[in-house]
Amino acid sequence: MTPATVAACGETWDASVMAALCDYVRIPNVSSAYDSAWRANGHMTRAAELLRDWCAAQPVAGMTIDLLMDETLSPLLVIEIEPHKTSRTDTVLLYGHLDKQPEMTGWRDGLGPWEPVIEDGKLYGRGGADDGYSVFASLTAVAVAQREGRPHARCVILIEASEESGSIDLPSWLGIVGDRLGDPSLVICLDSGCLDYERMWVTTSLRGLADGVLRVEVLTEGVHSGDASGVVPSSFRITRALLDRVEDSPTGSILLPELHADIPPHRAGEARDTAAEFPEPISGHFPFSGSTSAMTTDAAEQLLNRTWRPTLSVTGADGLPPTDRAGNVLRPHTSLRLSFRLPPTCDSSRALEAIRRALTADPPHGATVSFSDTHAADGWNAPAPDEWLTAALDAASTAAFGRGARNFGEGGSIPFMGMLGERFPRAQFVITGVLGPGSNAHGPNEFMHIETAKRLTAAMSMVLSAHAERP
Repeated sequence: MTPATVAACGETWDASVMAALCDYVRIPNVSSAYDSAWRANGHMTRAAELLRDWCAAQPVAGMTIDLLMDETLSPLLVIEIEPHKTSRTDTVLLYGHLDKQPEMTGWRDGLGPWEPVIEDGKLYGRGGADDGYSVFASLTAVAVAQREGRPHARCVILIEASEESGSIDLPSWLGIVGDRLGDPSLVICLDSGCLDYERMWVTTSLRGLADGVLRVEVLTEGVHSGDASGVVPSSFRITRALLDRVEDSPTGSILLPELHADIPPHRAGEARDTAAEFPEPISGHFPFSGSTSAMTTDAAEQLLNRTWRPTLSVTGADGLPPTDRAGNVLRPHTSLRLSFRLPPTCDSSRALEAIRRALTADPPHGATVSFSDTHAADGWNAPAPDEWLTAALDAASTAAFGRGARNFGEGGSIPFMGMLGERFPRAQFVITGVLGPGSNAHGPNEFMHIETAKRLTAAMSMVLSAHAERP
């Protein structure tokens, strides 16, 4: 466990990973929820094959690689690696995904979602940090451990292709390949974030998710607004009234009790400790426009709001023409994509049903209201780590970054973690990642901080050996 490990991982990144990762960024393999023709387009298969081929060329002993295809499911990459220099029979499961979010508008000049650009130590482009780098980092961590003569247990690297669609294909795949996972004693996921680029951040909780399309119809076709307004109710006004049933618009607080959960005292303390260490609240990471201010200035409350309190975001709309094409027409319908983030311990199915009831019951003016194309995914709250793991994470972060590891709750969702928590209740979990300040996952100008990715790879290599050597 020396700086040589950091150097070795960095050398692999420079010699091999960066070129392959740039090629991956160039592939517009948008997740199936956003591309109904993804199979015909072939981008997902091309991305999966690129990752498979890179992995097959790596000097890893005892490795087998399967790229699994199914006519009803997105691809799944499964890599199995025999144990090295240890007699332990347990398994480490390393997880990532290769599908991507849509392009999004607003990329600055010289950048784009499908054109990799390396600038100021950052790789710009869609999917590099979320989560294309994960397979490269995982296999490099194993390869460097072997090269340095360090032990690791049996490893299974699982790279799915539907995470950005709520991991809709993963339950079916687990039914097919579940026996190959064994009974993991350690799960490592590289699909999370970090609050700075100065150390390894370990995610202790993830929010759940409930979403769907709210559609309000008042007419079968648009009519002249001067003729109809005041007689025909506005679909937008009705939509506003329905949203007021679930959200307090002045504060953003969610009104449905089914979407709330008690915050464990140790998680609240964790947020206070993290907030106290940093010179500014996390709101300083975001590109606010003009004089826009954060919903709260309290640093600890910001952390709790993004991890343990439910929120609503309107992420899309139909029925609204662009402003430069908006004639004097009372529109026949308004549709909004609603995305609710849920506390880690909230029952997402129960929350989704409460949302549906609140939005569709007794609609104003008898309008036709539906809430469809829904999805729900439970969040995840980490089990208490074993002493060996706490010590290993701190030692690995110190060796790789020069600073000890820190914990925090993540505001995003990784549906697979909830599935794994139920399936493997005795496993230890390390959820981490490179999505730090300004990296803007899912948005324009998304980037991966290259040095952080290299150092995190080294830290994971060290954790693998600590797991094999634990008491």
